[in-house]
Amino acid sequence: MSRFVIATAIIVLSAGHALANGHGGGEAPPPPKPEATTAPARVVLTKQGPKLVDLKGMTLYTYERDTNGKTSNCNGKCTENWVPLAATAEAKPIGDFTVIDRADGSKMWAYRYRPLYTSPADKAPGDANGNATTLQWRVARPDN
Repeated sequence: MSRFVIATAIIVLSAGHALANGHGGGEAPPPPKPEATTAPARVVLTKQGPKLVDLKGMTLYTYERDTNGKTSNCNGKCTENWVPLAATAEAKPIGDFTVIDRADGSKMWAYRYRPLYTSPADKAPGDANGNATTLQWRVARPDN
């Protein structure tokens, strides 16, 4: 019986030390910040072919005037009709997705150096109402 009590005490003490993360009961260090390993968009297949959508399933678009791959030419009033796909200040490129600095100091996502936007005309995932508004805007496709 005493062997059982001793063994139980050893297990409890060992578990307590492990739960305290080896710090003698102090607070555990904060977990490391997770790296952004998820792309900001994905490809979906439609009747018109594959297209890029954001993580909520909303259609993404590119602007024909965005030509240099480093900046967006949709600023000011333009962003009322075409919402840039926002990136956090800490966002890092992943795969074919890059981060572009905007004129207002914010950041946005680009696909193969083409800035990506959503359209307020799209009300539900899968809508592509922004495509018909002007020929300068196109549904973003993985083969662009």
